[in-house]
Amino acid sequence: MVNVIIHISKYILVILAASYAMKCFTVFSDRHEYDRGYVYTIQNVLMFLIHFICYLIIYLMTRDVKMLIFYGAQFVMFLVTLIIYGTVYKNASRLIVNNMCYLLMIGFVILTRLDFDMAVRQFAIAVVAVGVSLIIPAFMLRMRMVDKWGIFFGVFGFLSIASVFVLGKSMYGATNWISIAGISLQPSELAKIIFVFFVAAMLARDTSFKRIVITTAAAAAYVLILVAENDLGAALIFFVTYLVMLYVATRQFRYMALGLAAGSGAAVVAYRLFDHVQTRVTAWADPWGHYNDAGYQIAQSLFAIGTGGWFGMGLFKGKPDTIPVVVSDFVFSAISEELGALFAICLILIYFSCFLMFINISLQLVKPFYKLVAMGLSAAYGIQLFLCIGGVTKLIPHTGVTMPLISYGGSSVLSTIIIFAVIQGLYLLRQREVYILEKRREERGDE
Repeated sequence: MVNVIIHISKYILVILAASYAMKCFTVFSDRHEYDRGYVYTIQNVLMFLIHFICYLIIYLMTRDVKMLIFYGAQFVMFLVTLIIYGTVYKNASRLIVNNMCYLLMIGFVILTRLDFDMAVRQFAIAVVAVGVSLIIPAFMLRMRMVDKWGIFFGVFGFLSIASVFVLGKSMYGATNWISIAGISLQPSELAKIIFVFFVAAMLARDTSFKRIVITTAAAAAYVLILVAENDLGAALIFFVTYLVMLYVATRQFRYMALGLAAGSGAAVVAYRLFDHVQTRVTAWADPWGHYNDAGYQIAQSLFAIGTGGWFGMGLFKGKPDTIPVVVSDFVFSAISEELGALFAICLILIYFSCFLMFINISLQLVKPFYKLVAMGLSAAYGIQLFLCIGGVTKLIPHTGVTMPLISYGGSSVLSTIIIFAVIQGLYLLRQREVYILEKRREERGDE
């Protein structure tokens, strides 16, 4: 009977996920926010249905009451989050809130299936992160001088990623973790947000050649220290984010071209200098020829994706645990195997709708500093997603980057939720700008 339920649930989950993904793009076609309320409510129903069905299957397969308790705790957290955003921030973007909750739900589901203890730890961190995210929009609405803190942001961000040389420990070939009171953190995850604020503060008011040289030198220092830590995935995220922000600030394509040329040269040098880079390129080029060593992880990932087919094997019916580091770097492969390629594609579409919303908010903002912050965070989010999915599907060499809000990793979840909260704050700032402009128009009309 349980097998029948799992088999039927595969198709139901794909239909629900496709409906949710469709609604993500429907909201872009509506002219006014109040027209979208019905769509957002449907999204809420769909996401809670998916969440319930998945945990029902998990319980039926494990017969462990802890799964029901864990599901209940998650349900309360998501419900409270949606209610608070709906009451405290009435003008907030419900698409951003819904997608954040949906992606966290899928993350908890797949982590519970893979490793229950890790799922619980991830949930605890997410609760704290969501609590912090509820404060950030209010903070941004009240802080007026953030764009003058450029040097502070630059120094603080640099010191945070440099801290691994004192407190760091090595993991998977990279020394990019620190441990404080038994809690492991990846400073580069939070530093990328600080880095975006630093670059935005430096280039928002002054794009003279001198200022660009100074900012570029500082950005290069960030990237070089990450390279020294062997954290090449983070280095690439910082590098691309800076190029995007520089182009948006200056509108000079020559800077982008020079940056890409320098990055290409640096990639060749990195390949020559670092053994683990050569290993990952070898695995990417021919995983089958190196199946017993370098190519094993990628080969297992491709096996999982292929085995799942369009509708997946069903929860607990696949073998995702045969993929090394599946809970973090290769969680997309586990989702594809057990929930199916169609479900995974819907997941990509939901990520993409977030990216579109971020860009849309950036384009609407008037103040250059806020525009650059929104664009920088959008770029960091987008390139991380591309590196993660591209790496596990063999589109590009694997870089060890996590899947936002789904992969196991407290630092990654915390930083991504903060990014969503900052973008939410920028959206509210834009709403306030629109309100002020409309009031001024009304006043001029009365006169």
